[in-house]
Amino acid sequence: MSDCQGLGDCDDTRMQRIYEYLDGALTREDLGEIKQHLDGCEECSEQYDLECLIRTMVKRSCTESAPENLKNSILDRIHSIKPVEA
Repeated sequence: MSDCQGLGDCDDTRMQRIYEYLDGALTREDLGEIKQHLDGCEECSEQYDLECLIRTMVKRSCTESAPENLKNSILDRIHSIKPVEA
């Protein structure tokens, strides 16, 4: 069983606090409270790990660029389409 009493029984309030924790938007005292909660609550810890993974994947995908041949192919296709007359 999880130890979620201090954060609203692991509901949306808990997830909001985890997001704030990940964003560094908490006071030092709150950081310690959330860290302690994550150490003792498997459910919240799993949600925290999932959110970390999602953030890592989003960050990674934002830095990747499309291959030049794909960019050129898309541009060629756009330029080959005749405008529709209104």
